[in-house]
Amino acid sequence: MIELDDADIALLAAVQTNNRLTSEELADRAHLSPTACQRRLKRLRAEGVIEADVAIVSPKAVGRQVTMIVLVSLERERADIIDRFKTAIRKTREVMIGYYVTGDADFILIITARDMEDYEQFTRRFFYENNDIKGFKTMVVIDRVKASFAFPIGPLE
Repeated sequence: MIELDDADIALLAAVQTNNRLTSEELADRAHLSPTACQRRLKRLRAEGVIEADVAIVSPKAVGRQVTMIVLVSLERERADIIDRFKTAIRKTREVMIGYYVTGDADFILIITARDMEDYEQFTRRFFYENNDIKGFKTMVVIDRVKASFAFPIGPLE
């Protein structure tokens, strides 16, 4: 774990909420100069604290209004099978998030589709044609209540 001071925490809290803040706005929040803020953000990116700068896109706006949460069980829990499935997850555009988990399933996937027919085609290609998969259970998302990758950092505000 990397040591973060109050200014780092303030910067991370700010950019997690709005990554388009100007250097001056960040400086106000972190109580630093704009140049110092940019220098710190560059360091936080270089050290891997900030993994990516992304936009949260409206699924409806891009025609991907169906979201599924899928629990996947593998045939066996062997390192080569797990690694193969992790690689497949990383290479598949429809898989937005993939977690290797404990419990009743081996993986939890968040998958997007245009409609249920699109999802059915995905299941045939991704699940049914993969001999390493024992089974999967799909839950269709009714409403996206929150979409965020923001981690709670520092004291509660």
